[in-house]
Amino acid sequence: MTDVSRTVRIGSSHGLHARPAKLFAQAAKDSGVNVTIAKGAGAPVNAASILGVIALGIEFGDYVTLTADGDRPDDVLDTLAELLTTDHDA
Repeated sequence: MTDVSRTVRIGSSHGLHARPAKLFAQAAKDSGVNVTIAKGAGAPVNAASILGVIALGIEFGDYVTLTADGDRPDDVLDTLAELLTTDHDA
């Protein structure tokens, strides 16, 4: 299996604060696939860790890179990318 990566732009107008971070981390956990998220050139964190995701300080318009390793990584990244590009604060 190979790692699959995707870079997406954050769509929530208030960034990845508690509520959208929780939705994202839960979806990453539920996927059953190892997923990491990194902001810019920063170190990646476990995408299933809400504290790790919030600690990245991701704001509206920031670019993040998702990397998945496991079964159906493209499907998992499609789902997670959609969560990140949606404005959950609208």
